[in-house]
Amino acid sequence: MSTFSRSWNLVKASWSVLRDDKELIVFPIVSAIALILVTLAFAVPGFFLYAAGGNEILGYVLLFLFYLVQYTVLTFANSALVGAALIRLRGGDPTLGDGFQIAFSRLGTIVGYALIAATVGMILQALSRRGALGDIVRSLIGLAWNLATYLVVPVLVVENVGPIEAVKRSAGLLKRTWGEQMVGGAGMGLVFFILFLLATILAGVGVFLGISLNVVALIVASVIAGVLAYIALALFSSTLGGIYSAAVYRYVAEGEASKQFAPELIRNAFRAGK
Repeated sequence: MSTFSRSWNLVKASWSVLRDDKELIVFPIVSAIALILVTLAFAVPGFFLYAAGGNEILGYVLLFLFYLVQYTVLTFANSALVGAALIRLRGGDPTLGDGFQIAFSRLGTIVGYALIAATVGMILQALSRRGALGDIVRSLIGLAWNLATYLVVPVLVVENVGPIEAVKRSAGLLKRTWGEQMVGGAGMGLVFFILFLLATILAGVGVFLGISLNVVALIVASVIAGVLAYIALALFSSTLGGIYSAAVYRYVAEGEASKQFAPELIRNAFRAGK
């Protein structure tokens, strides 16, 4: 099976879960709205700090607080999504209330993990100011962190462990099946990259025709359609990615393959090490 075929099958399997529980997409919507509000809330003091000439220490404090709140919101929404998805993958019928209740029950651990993630974010931000070498080190650390925390949300949701242990547990689970190269999540990313590219091309063609024909309505319609397509794809990508991580966790940690995901789909999402 080719990489793209496998990736497309993963998207379809995740979509089958979303089709049964369409309300799962509400969690990424809530997350996106909350993140916009958080960004606006921090943009105002950030603007005044910059206008006043800036204070480096206050700037770093404000940035750390922004990262902390941002990661708390993201992890909370993802925990609600993954918690509800796990209920469905285990044969249940989750509600929005189930997902939010699960996330609230893990709020302390979620904030603890957000503190760790915010600290890593600050380190990466500092490295980005160290020139080309700093960018290389930043990329390597960022990649390692993303891999190590790939299953951290399902661990936070299911297992009664603290944030540090959750990161260790996530890395340990992934190490069992990752080996030389992980392709599952990246494969789903490939599918959505192609879809984003198609949306960009179609919107671009519409704008080009509108300019060529001097039809303002076509230009505006193409831009609006492109923006809406981007938003929809981003929401679906986030939702399906959360569902997939829940399925991977269930297979790796619990030894169970959900009916929506054939065992070979999960196994082949990772190239096992030797």
